[in-house]
Amino acid sequence: MLKGAGLTDEDLARPLVAVLNTWSEVTPCNVHLRELADEVKAGIREAGGTPIEFNTVVVSDGISMGTDGMRASLISREIICDSMELAVRGHSLDGAVAIVGCDKTIPAAAMALARLDVPSLVFYGGSIMPGKLADREITIQDAFEAVGAHAACQLSDEGLAEVEDKACPGAGACGGQFTANTMAMALTAMGLSPMGANDVPATHPDKPREARRVGRAVMRLVERDSTARTYITPTSLRNAATLVTATAGSTNAVLHLLAIAREAGHALPLDTFDEIARETPVIADLKPGGRFFASDMFSAGGTRLVGQRLMQAGRIEDTPTVTGRSLFSELALATESAGQEVIRTVYAPLKPRGGFGILYGNLAPEGCVVKLAGEGRMFQEGPARVFDGEEAAFEAVTANAINPGDIVVIRNEGPRGGPGMREMLAVTAALIGQGLGDSVALITDGRFSGATHGLMVGHVSPEAAADGPIARLRDGDRITIDAEARRLDAGAELDAREPAVAEQPNRMLSGVYGKYATSVASASFGATTAPTLADYAQPNQIMKSTEE
Repeated sequence: MLKGAGLTDEDLARPLVAVLNTWSEVTPCNVHLRELADEVKAGIREAGGTPIEFNTVVVSDGISMGTDGMRASLISREIICDSMELAVRGHSLDGAVAIVGCDKTIPAAAMALARLDVPSLVFYGGSIMPGKLADREITIQDAFEAVGAHAACQLSDEGLAEVEDKACPGAGACGGQFTANTMAMALTAMGLSPMGANDVPATHPDKPREARRVGRAVMRLVERDSTARTYITPTSLRNAATLVTATAGSTNAVLHLLAIAREAGHALPLDTFDEIARETPVIADLKPGGRFFASDMFSAGGTRLVGQRLMQAGRIEDTPTVTGRSLFSELALATESAGQEVIRTVYAPLKPRGGFGILYGNLAPEGCVVKLAGEGRMFQEGPARVFDGEEAAFEAVTANAINPGDIVVIRNEGPRGGPGMREMLAVTAALIGQGLGDSVALITDGRFSGATHGLMVGHVSPEAAADGPIARLRDGDRITIDAEARRLDAGAELDAREPAVAEQPNRMLSGVYGKYATSVASASFGATTAPTLADYAQPNQIMKSTEE
């Protein structure tokens, strides 16, 4: 069969290495990965291996945002992970390189490699370059915020169309410290991606050379039988969370690092993220809350420079990496561009604490994640404006029905309730576009995009569909968000109420959506669907009740 596919005796005498590609024509994040795969395969051949390429699905968050299609995004993380596992296990392959781009492909690849525990690494296709609109640079974030400005009659039809035309000039993932760039940095800090390879933008002339280097690197792992779990450890996971915090990265990293840790068999308590965020200042001035793009950080010194700053301040620990050098050895090679303003030091940070926190309270007994990046506010109290589903909330925002001081609540968008835990970027960007970003907060059992900024609370657990207290909230209830005290509370006797009956005519419970809804765990445990070996030893651990 393999000879029928074109392999020779010489090919079959070498280690067979999976090239797990997430190439697709649907999104700029992944559209160039077909060409990069050729370079990865060339590197594998140069180093004595035989590459075997597979492809899997991708769902673009940016394209599906604000639509029913967004329900597929987080679900796709599980499908991508499962398909990578099946490709490698089903063909008894000796190693793997996962080539990733759009948001969910990155954690999915790390989850799969942790599950497989074969010699393997992850290679990120790189960030998009910023678009140009007159004399300023823009990203997809500006496009979503332009929708809000247009709804508020602050931007013409022609102005909105111009932003749409210019925001994405070519290949690469969304250009700020949004979810894709956040997770690519996290995997580098974890040691699962070669230092420097992920930083190079998608269309940079050095990207093909990095792809070939990655192919050669995986063969060294195969020779040493150095598997993924060598690099995914409790220490490396903390390092990853620290770099995420120091760059005010996406809150989705919390969900994804929890899932990666589970697949690798490690306990990563939710409170770890709050602990790290309180101890780690923000030292990178990156969008969505800052001024610069991922391409600017690459030019300034990249992940190496961010890590070096944290290493020098004693905020991270040394660990092995897939290059064969230790993390600290790699960070010692950092070079800083003269006059760069993107990356500061721990001693002169942009903010004294990280860009997110973990809250609990009578609205979130199992916890939730508050996004603080770019925000001065740590506290807000106000009346609840409650919506079942993103569409109802977006309609209210675009109808200018949200007032300063309101706390918008979007429920039944959790992993089970959506199903799929949609991101609320359409709503949050519309609020920003209407000038309400400094006065309105938002709470949801769904997620936020890495491009979201403002005082936003997501991942509320238990979710409404799991009979969480958020299901008992009513319009007008007073809500208090206190990030410093780590509290999210409603001034009402929620236990005395019956949960509201949600009206969601577009909710899908058949096919893959139904399968996901019946198997997904709480967001506080990473919203994973696959049991691990640890679950068989403690079968009730992941799905334990709030009372337990």
